[in-house]
Amino acid sequence: MSAAGGARIQIEGVGKSFGGGGRAVPALIDITLEVAPGELLCLLGPSGCGKSTLLNIIAGFIRPTTGRVLVDRREVTGPGPERGVVFQEYVLFPWLTVAQNVEFGPRLRGVDTLEREKLAARYLDMVGLTPHADKFPLQLSGGMKQRVAIARALAKNPSIVLMDEPFGALDAQTREIMQEELSRIQRVEPKTIVFVTHSIREAVYLADRVAVMTSGPGRIRQVFTIKLPESRERFAPEFTHYESELTRIVKEEVAKVRE
Repeated sequence: MSAAGGARIQIEGVGKSFGGGGRAVPALIDITLEVAPGELLCLLGPSGCGKSTLLNIIAGFIRPTTGRVLVDRREVTGPGPERGVVFQEYVLFPWLTVAQNVEFGPRLRGVDTLEREKLAARYLDMVGLTPHADKFPLQLSGGMKQRVAIARALAKNPSIVLMDEPFGALDAQTREIMQEELSRIQRVEPKTIVFVTHSIREAVYLADRVAVMTSGPGRIRQVFTIKLPESRERFAPEFTHYESELTRIVKEEVAKVRE
């Protein structure tokens, strides 16, 4: 589902260990991966394989122990406005309305009031929340809160959106609706997206490519290119083929954890 737009991400020999001295525990080992502009890459693998750690390194929240991450050839040394992040927890400000939450990033950048209101209106329309602009987060369902979080990330106009299991807390039906929404938004306003998920079906539905990580410490085991049309049918034979192949590989990695 890729399109022109977004920024290029280069992950070069990234490793990460936690703790010091002889007690250092490796979480990631020698991750080398490139994400093309406008591509949606899913990171998939067993629990504890380092998917979120890798995402946090790309975001600049933590520094790698070895290697580096480049965004359009510039090394990542901390968080930056070109990278928006959407977490599984909605992380909305409960005292701000939906519109004010979306305006928060542009307000920090010094964008004037009229332009902020236009931005909020645009992205709330994009995620189908225009009628709810004046509500507070406590008045929203889980799916609606996550739409606000996505609109807020997009309103910062990042070239990259990093998503850490953003639909993981939603019920199955709402999760599918949100997958369809994200796919539609990506076609309207392409970004480079790195999307962490435990769901194989979600990865096949959304991704241009899926990077399967090994059981911890995490390495890249295999990268799949998903050659399916933009409008994906979850029960089509081709879809089921990718799902079956990814399931086989992920099960092999899960089995290693249990050995």
